[in-house]
Amino acid sequence: MSRSKVFCLVLVFLSTVIINVAAQSPRKAVAITIDDLPVVTERPDPEARRVITKQLLRGIAAARIPAIGFVNENKLYIDGKLDESQVNLLRMWLDAGLELGNHTFSHSNIDQVGLPVYENEILKGEVVTKQLLRSRGRSIRYFRHPYLRTGNSMQIKADLGRFLSDHGYRIAPVSIDDSDYIFARAYERSLDKVDRKPAERIGDDYLNYMDQKIAYWEKQSDRLFGRQIGQVLLIHASLLNATYFRKLAHIFENRGYKFVDLDTALNDPAYGNPDDYTRPAGISWLHRWALSKGFEFLVPDEPRVPEYVMKISGFTSE
Repeated sequence: MSRSKVFCLVLVFLSTVIINVAAQSPRKAVAITIDDLPVVTERPDPEARRVITKQLLRGIAAARIPAIGFVNENKLYIDGKLDESQVNLLRMWLDAGLELGNHTFSHSNIDQVGLPVYENEILKGEVVTKQLLRSRGRSIRYFRHPYLRTGNSMQIKADLGRFLSDHGYRIAPVSIDDSDYIFARAYERSLDKVDRKPAERIGDDYLNYMDQKIAYWEKQSDRLFGRQIGQVLLIHASLLNATYFRKLAHIFENRGYKFVDLDTALNDPAYGNPDDYTRPAGISWLHRWALSKGFEFLVPDEPRVPEYVMKISGFTSE
């Protein structure tokens, strides 16, 4: 056999090995969770809300993402009466094959209302969603704490945990936390101006900010576990995310992520670590675990929202 043929065979062999190793290498994984359904907007027009939902769902479908949306059912009512146009927005999610979870009836803060009221908020917040799911042979399975406030004592956390378990819920933690809602309000308000260039700038800066945030949480995962855990992203059902969702998905794809459902992400053994955080601020589970180990496990220099975005949004803090 000639040297050239041997060389070609070696190249083919090495290429096959490289391809097989790449195929077997674990990719980063992320579950996309979207809060405050049906829609987060200052626009009261039902058609505007339908358009936002349609556009957001189109982006999710284009990226083939098994997302889950968390519902505040108070948004389904107008003047105390159930509004079918708002309920139809949830039907659109189910028609897209996506999952719905409970986010309390009116986005309550457990530290402010107390456990008995909070438990009632959970039960009140599942009525319509349960009916919609049941009509399709499905059930409601996940609960997401508003503001990521999980209780200011271990006793309250334990009591709430038992209540959720008794009612068939699993807590939906968050690892990639961010302030997309601040960008979202600034973006929507800027779109109402004659000059839309500020809105475009906000959208571009939002994508840059999210890329930096993902990188930050990857560093936090590495510092805690020496690897990339199954990540859980929290964003909101806003006009901003409806407009930029496909580009946001591309950021994850370019960073080597595959999109998984919440069940799959939470199969990561990292989520078996206890959550003993009881401080006032709602924070990522990665930060909760880091604080339980000591401040030296916290990664510094978390990306912040630009000051001009804060000013336009009207929020005074993240």
